[in-house]
Amino acid sequence: MFGDGYSPWRAAAALALAGLILAGCGGIRTEPAPAQTVESMDRLERQRAEQGSILGEGGLSFGLGRREDPNSGATGIGVNSFLWRASLDSAAFMPIVQADPFGGVILTDWYTPPEAPAERFKLNIFILDRTLRADGVRVAAFRQVREGGEWADAPVDPAVADALEETILTRARELRVAALAAE
Repeated sequence: MFGDGYSPWRAAAALALAGLILAGCGGIRTEPAPAQTVESMDRLERQRAEQGSILGEGGLSFGLGRREDPNSGATGIGVNSFLWRASLDSAAFMPIVQADPFGGVILTDWYTPPEAPAERFKLNIFILDRTLRADGVRVAAFRQVREGGEWADAPVDPAVADALEETILTRARELRVAALAAE
């Protein structure tokens, strides 16, 4: 009857695993997170530095004993903090749907500029490195235009993504200089 390798125990284990995975999704927020200012993020970082960490001086790191450069902006298991903060600052005018500091991904929802109600834009920002490098951030920009009451995909000038990447890198450099001056 079950000669094809089917096992009721295997099916029960698969269902239990699926249930655990779905239960873990219950805490995910679907509304955009409130934007944090640079000042509030600086205050939080100072508090963390004063209080220390239960995981030790360097936080949790999977570098197998390798220490990061303290001026690199890399902390714990996330991405470069200067690129992260600069990306959030640069996309702050758009509603943020997802911000994953460990994976280095920021996804925005569609944004319609007030001066152009017939078009909307969306950004996917990827932080690719733990160090502040020119190739450490990538932006994918999407555009749609309203045609007959429906939104249709439209081409985006590649210069838009390039300009936003340059804006993020400039802001990250400013944050790094400010952090070094504060030391």
